[in-house]
Amino acid sequence: MSSEWLIPLSDLDYDVHESEAVTRVLKSKWLSMGQEVQDFEKEFAEYVGVKHAFAVANGTAALHLAFLASRLGPGDEIIQPALNFVATANMTIAMGCTPVFADICDLSEPTVDPQEVQRCITSKSRAIVVMHYGGYPCRMAEIYDIAKRHGLIVIEDACHAVGARYVGGDEGSLPARMVGNLGDIACFSFFSNKNIAIGEGGMITTGRDDVADQIRQLRSHGMTTLTWDRHRGHASSYDVLHHGYNYRLDELRAALGREQLKKLNANNHRRAVLVSAYRRRLSPLPGWVVPFAHWQEDSSYHLMTAIAPHVDTRQRVVQSLRESRIQTSLHYPSVVNFTAFARYKTRSLPVSEAFSQRVITLPLFPTLTLDQVDLVCDCINGARI
Repeated sequence: MSSEWLIPLSDLDYDVHESEAVTRVLKSKWLSMGQEVQDFEKEFAEYVGVKHAFAVANGTAALHLAFLASRLGPGDEIIQPALNFVATANMTIAMGCTPVFADICDLSEPTVDPQEVQRCITSKSRAIVVMHYGGYPCRMAEIYDIAKRHGLIVIEDACHAVGARYVGGDEGSLPARMVGNLGDIACFSFFSNKNIAIGEGGMITTGRDDVADQIRQLRSHGMTTLTWDRHRGHASSYDVLHHGYNYRLDELRAALGREQLKKLNANNHRRAVLVSAYRRRLSPLPGWVVPFAHWQEDSSYHLMTAIAPHVDTRQRVVQSLRESRIQTSLHYPSVVNFTAFARYKTRSLPVSEAFSQRVITLPLFPTLTLDQVDLVCDCINGARI
């Protein structure tokens, strides 16, 4: 925990198990992608309930490979929420595609609005990226039906949502499944503040064999075999079938990921307890909105956010929390307000704009205490007037 903050925004749940995992890799003297990565992929695929899982260097690499494997390219439009980390939009531009930004449902449900997605569709639309904000699944049955009608690829940005489960759509149009098994491809991040935290790293999941074949080769320079295969005598040479990338994950991070995966269910449950405590304290505040306050379905509870009544109230509360050495953040500025994306703001996004201007991200991590939650809420209550 940083000495600067009395209560940081996030903190690691690391113990002797992570230390032993790293030591195991060091003793093996094999650091690049090998058995630990393969085991991590197998365990993750079984956890999500999906046929294929590929460990990669980070969540952005996962998005890039998902776009490449979907054969997206110049002239294609990718519909996506403006309320997201900029990685998805950046990879859209890197592919030569055009990002088309859709608004969120409302302040209490900041996931992409299926009706907005429908309005964004043109003859150039090729894919929909959904982002399970804060670990809460999108309205996937509606989005799935829209995509099916228009022949669009569905890519899950599941970077917040590892361990979340979708309860199922109306009339069984999309049955209950784990997040990461709801579209054509899903992308996860294991950045330091995520529910599985290994510093850098990510995962791609898919049930499609054709997509899996593309990802498998593009992840490592388009090569038909890997160093690990040749090390074990399973191959002596290789061909290069595609112009690929080095998006491999190393053994140290894979070993950490395996230990974090073992803790995931318990840690997500602890996050749920903490979020419930926050909601009890913050939901009654006049003018404030607590996203997903009445959520009855499953979640990974990645973020705890609160929406202040006004921009100036937000600023006053954030300053008070900072003075009390309580760290906060903002998830997220609307992508269209960044200089690099201003020209892609082709339609009004009033809910995303309001959310971005008034949201405060509060501390949330498995080792946070209920007393610390009370301290955060006391500070907000004292500063909000």
